[in-house]
Parts: sequence; C-alpha cells; structure tokens
Amino acid sequence: MWIRRNDMVQIISGDDKGARGKVLSVDRQAGKVVVEGVNLVWKHVRRSQRNPQGGRLHKEMPIDLSNVALIDPVTNEPTRVGVRYLEDGTKERYSKKSGASLGVISRPKSRRAKSSQ
Repeated sequence: MWIRRNDMVQIISGDDKGARGKVLSVDRQAGKVVVEGVNLVWKHVRRSQRNPQGGRLHKEMPIDLSNVALIDPVTNEPTRVGVRYLEDGTKERYSKKSGASLGVISRPKSRRAKSSQ
C-alpha cells in the first residue's frame, strides 16, 4: 500500500468514477482510504452542545484502496506506484508512468547502497 495522506488520487471505479481528491486518511488494516469530496453520505446528528442545531451533515466515507489510483505529478494522469532504492540506499516511491519520484519512504541503509568500485 503506497498511498499516503495528502496524495492526489483519482477514483477508477464506483459511483464517483473519474473524481479526483486529496487523501484525508488511510486505514492500512482495512485497506481503505478517505478521499476529500468522494463517497459522501448524509450523517444525521442529534442536537448537542457540540452541534446545537443538529440536522444532516455531509460526510466522506472510506473507499477501498483498489478503487483509487495515484495522480502522477508530471503527466497529471493516474499511474501505478513502484518502489526503488537509490544509490545511497534510500527507499523511495516513484511513478511507473513517468519515473518521477513521489517521496522518500525510509532512511539510507548501508546494505542497500550501491558500492562504487
């Protein structure tokens, strides 16, 4: 699971197919993500001190991870995500479509560093 919070994703199946949004949260155990403005439902809330008026609120619900694709920052299209090690042993995510880096995952590890001889 290589999708993280604040990534831009596109919905590739379901009622909201084609919609784009920012990932608000990721549930790794359940394999679901909450995307801003996608999979909205009405939540009925009772009057309380926190919500004095009560009523109906729009709320984003989780969507399965298999139904979203990460947006490539270079081509602005959906892409798959790969993982590779850099020369210094740093692990990073990258776009399979353009090869652009999507951010570092872990610190450099000496056993993964390529020795120059």
